[in-house]
Amino acid sequence: MRRFFINKKKQVVKLERSELIQNILRTLPDNPGVYQYYDAEGKIIYVGKAKNLKKRVLSYFKDQHDSGKTMVLVKKIVDIKYIIVDTEIDALLLENNLIKKYQPRYNVLLKDDKTYPWICIKKEPFPRVFTTRIVVKDGSTYFGPYASGRVMHMVLDLIKQLYKLRNCNLKLDDKSIAANKFKVCLEYHIGNCKAPCVGKETEEDYDQTISEIREIIKGNINTVSRHLKILLQQYIEKMEFENAQIIKEKIDLLEKFQSKSTVVSPTINNVDVFSIVSDEKSGYVNFLKVMNGAIIQGHTIELKKKLDESDEELLTLAIAELRDRFNSDSKEIIVPFAIDTEFPNIEFTIPQRGDKKHLLELSERNVEYYKREKMKQESLVDPERHTKRILEQMKKDLHLSEEPRHIECFDNSNFQGAYPVAAMTVFKDAKPSKKDYRHFNIKTVEGPDDFASMEEVIYRRYKRVLEENQPLPQLIVVDGGKGQLSSAIESLEKLGLRGKVGIIGIAKKLEEIYFPNDSIPMYLDKRSETLKIIQQIRDEAHRFGITHHRSKRDKGTLKTELTEIKGISTTTAQKLLSHFKSVKNIKEADEAEMVEIIGKSKAKIVFDYFNNQTIV
Repeated sequence: MRRFFINKKKQVVKLERSELIQNILRTLPDNPGVYQYYDAEGKIIYVGKAKNLKKRVLSYFKDQHDSGKTMVLVKKIVDIKYIIVDTEIDALLLENNLIKKYQPRYNVLLKDDKTYPWICIKKEPFPRVFTTRIVVKDGSTYFGPYASGRVMHMVLDLIKQLYKLRNCNLKLDDKSIAANKFKVCLEYHIGNCKAPCVGKETEEDYDQTISEIREIIKGNINTVSRHLKILLQQYIEKMEFENAQIIKEKIDLLEKFQSKSTVVSPTINNVDVFSIVSDEKSGYVNFLKVMNGAIIQGHTIELKKKLDESDEELLTLAIAELRDRFNSDSKEIIVPFAIDTEFPNIEFTIPQRGDKKHLLELSERNVEYYKREKMKQESLVDPERHTKRILEQMKKDLHLSEEPRHIECFDNSNFQGAYPVAAMTVFKDAKPSKKDYRHFNIKTVEGPDDFASMEEVIYRRYKRVLEENQPLPQLIVVDGGKGQLSSAIESLEKLGLRGKVGIIGIAKKLEEIYFPNDSIPMYLDKRSETLKIIQQIRDEAHRFGITHHRSKRDKGTLKTELTEIKGISTTTAQKLLSHFKSVKNIKEADEAEMVEIIGKSKAKIVFDYFNNQTIV
């Protein structure tokens, strides 16, 4: 009776929840906005943006979902709230801020990275320029954050070489300066400051310096350089050569700095570049800021997936996040594919060739490098976790019932139908297990028949595995297409193993992956770790098989060329080949030279045999 009561109560709660959700869904507006899903504890579990709130939210409550994670999310929703905004970009920015504030369980994980340094131009008379990790909203101007301390310090060093700025904490104002409250310090005497504290530099001149510094930090080197060149000409015309020399040195410094950082055409100005790579669990987005053909900022972030988000969703979120974080005002954004979200007054470019394409490729190399390094660090710190991640991805990509911790791969070799052999290589936990490699001499097949050879080898291998009660692999890889795979499956069928072991074929030409009973191959991304593991074990099998095949062929050559001579054994033939390197050299050798290797009597037999052959 008690159990019935509990079930009935749960049904009532579920009914009430369903009615509440249905009522909210009926009244959703068609405006752009942000929606928030709450669980039974009143906690935000998901935040999303939408061009049309009604259509987007209703899509979550359809009968079927491709992602199991989305189904779990929907089951936990007990309340929905939303915020209407004017545009889709406003929704994107609001979504970004809410995700960072609440860190909902089912949202992409965004890190705020508050530890990165900034360059601050302080809001005060005779502003100081310094680095800080704390942004204070006091009217000061902050540039950054700088993901690379090297780039930031390179900019600051340039500024220090170009301009003489104060670095003291004195509160300078006209009244204090006029009252002679301050005295010059060591920085003035060593030439690092012009001493505005005692009126040796006017506020107007100092502000002109700060204006140029702002342009340099923004990357507008050409703007500052043009201004300095005009000033240089004015000093020359006035014959103020000492001042002219100072300006010339500044121009040289700027050009030297610019030459180090220019990577593309100087005509590309104020452009953002974004690229993305992703795997099952994360997306990695690289951002480059380009001014006057120079990259002045670069940063890569990782976004942890929660609901199998697409690359477009991740890239869109990253663009909003990084442009906000780096205060970008670029009107052009270079991306690898089209973005559905509308960014007002911004042009998206998908370059096909030229300098912009080179920039995108540079960004892609950066993000690939970042991902590889992260994987390497992960494998060093926690190799088991790294291996498990790869195996989980292989299980998903190849539609296996379990992780392929034990993989066996087979490859056939023959030379115009002669000396047919096969090789088996073994990977355990995604790494070669060379002690388990095996060679096979084909016994039942006449002529060059890859299909029959594969059928024989698979049958012999797994018949022995069953007889000796050895563990079966989770995956068999066959080097070849549909024909070789079908032959291997026939052998598994005879042994009663079909369906008990995962099996695929890989065709070399286009790296197609074939599955049983499926004539249409699958193509894995060339950067896929799954494909790389399959290629590695296939290439190992090919190498291992070729080595055995050459050895057998060489022995066959010995048998047909030398051991046919009456009185010459395989051992004697081997001695001759070891010394002379080939049968041709043996034919051309002097008898005396052979005597030193195999003795007088045998040397005479070989010499007479080949010389008689030559005469005939």
